[in-house]
Amino acid sequence: MNDDETVRQAKRSLDRLGEEGGLSASPVMKSAANSVRDHFTAKDADKSDNIEVWGTRIARGLALVAFAGLVLWMIGQIS
Repeated sequence: MNDDETVRQAKRSLDRLGEEGGLSASPVMKSAANSVRDHFTAKDADKSDNIEVWGTRIARGLALVAFAGLVLWMIGQIS
């Protein structure tokens, strides 16, 4: 098999994978989104203790707000 034939075969394979959705990043993105959702909904907290579940959710939400505020403050310091 020569180089031109190998290149054509590789391009055909990539085209076929693209049509079938094999090159999509959506499964990775969906997994990452589910992981973030599970983190902020406190899936890892003890479900039998409502105070722990809500405390974890509130703390993680406040941490996100504090992080966003810190980023905005830092951007303001750069400008």
